Amino acid sequence: MPDSWYSVLCILYSVLCRFQQDSHTDDMNPIVYVLNGPNLNLLGKRQPEIYGRETLADVESECRRTAGELGLDIEFRQTNAESQLIDWIHEARGRAAGIVINPAAFTHTSVAVLDALSTCEFPILEVHISNIHQREEFRHHSFVSRVAAGVISGFGTQGYALAIQRLARLIGSRDPSS
Repeated sequence: MPDSWYSVLCILYSVLCRFQQDSHTDDMNPIVYVLNGPNLNLLGKRQPEIYGRETLADVESECRRTAGELGLDIEFRQTNAESQLIDWIHEARGRAAGIVINPAAFTHTSVAVLDALSTCEFPILEVHISNIHQREEFRHHSFVSRVAAGVISGFGTQGYALAIQRLARLIGSRDPSS
């Protein structure tokens, strides 16, 4: 498909998303995008001594459970392509109440992801399964942290649920203890 057709389809999809968002009533659950960067599709198989044995499907299931308890809906996605991640961030601008993002290797390399996140007017929480500060020096720097309301690192896949809980508070979702 030519790039121009792809651009037209992206614009039409964006318009449809905005129309759909405008047609929602106040009783709709806020949407949280949970975005995952490169190689997280291999979670449970790649370096389990660092990232654990849970799969990305396990993480998605736990995110959906946690979000449901908090009155949130989830868009859970993973990509190995920087441009796709950026497109999803742009899409979230018209639909989401917040983003939980594990940018993976893009954390340390992508000014483009930072720039896309900088356009968002809602809370962003950055998640890392491993403690990036106990790892190689190049992993200590995060471009994403400049725009994140918080960073959760080193809590394994439980960090996703913690991020969703925090995001629920930041956006004023219903409190499960009430």
